[in-house]
Amino acid sequence: MTGKPPLSEYLVLSRGKWDSELPQETIQAAIDAFYAWYERCESEGRMGSGQRLQAQGRTVSRSGVTDGPFAESKEVIGGYWTILAGSLDEAAALAAENPCMACGLEYEIRPIEPERARADVPSSETPLRG
Repeated sequence: MTGKPPLSEYLVLSRGKWDSELPQETIQAAIDAFYAWYERCESEGRMGSGQRLQAQGRTVSRSGVTDGPFAESKEVIGGYWTILAGSLDEAAALAAENPCMACGLEYEIRPIEPERARADVPSSETPLRG
């Protein structure tokens, strides 16, 4: 008996800025198409929650709290949402359908790790020690 792989959750980070040469009407049409696409995918159980992010923020580190985020314009994160998919490739393929890509935005897709962090298990934030 072969079935679909279990669904995993993937974080999508919306990066970049709108193409400056595009008319506002074109960008608005892409935004409207995005919301229709997002709501359809959400109703099909392929998308999870998400939201736009405001421009203001803070960066918190052991040296203190500073105004931020201060990223280069190409690295600006404008929003996030989640995708439910059977693989990272499937999640990336769904994100590639986003109508806003045609207007300059791009998307980073990251699997959400369901396990708690451990110092002895290599992860995105735990250095390998040999």
